[in-house]
Amino acid sequence: MTNLTHKAQEVFAQDLYATQATGVVIESVEPRHARCSLMIEPTHRNAMGAVMGGVMFTLADLAFAAAANAELIMDNVQIAYVSLSSTIQYLAQPRGQQLLANATCVRQGRSTCVYQILITDELGNQVALITTTGMRAK
Repeated sequence: MTNLTHKAQEVFAQDLYATQATGVVIESVEPRHARCSLMIEPTHRNAMGAVMGGVMFTLADLAFAAAANAELIMDNVQIAYVSLSSTIQYLAQPRGQQLLANATCVRQGRSTCVYQILITDELGNQVALITTTGMRAK
C-alpha cells in the first residue's frame, strides 16, 4: 500500500456514511486516480433484490473524492474538490459479490475537474458508468 493510499484512507475515514454505513474501502490512490471497493451485503439490496443505485453512487462518489483530492492529500492540504454534478448510467446488475470503482481524471484545472468512474463487479462485468464534474471549494 502506498503512503498516498494510506493518507487517503485516514482522511476519508471521516466520511462515515460511505465508509461505515455503506462499507466502501479505498483500495488504492494515485494522483488523479483511485480504486474503491465494496462487498455486496443484503442491506445493499432493494425490495426487488437488486443492488440499490444509491449504493453504487456512494461508491463512485468516494472514488471521485479520493482521486480528485489525491495531490492535495499528498501535500497535506485540506480537501478542496467537491462534486458539483454527476451523471450515472446503470449498465447492468452485478453478478458477483463485490463492486469495484475506478475513478480516472478526464481533466483537472485550477477550479473545476471532470472524472469518469467505471464500476464493475469482481467478475469484470460493467455495472455503471459515472461522469462527475467537481469544483474546488474555498
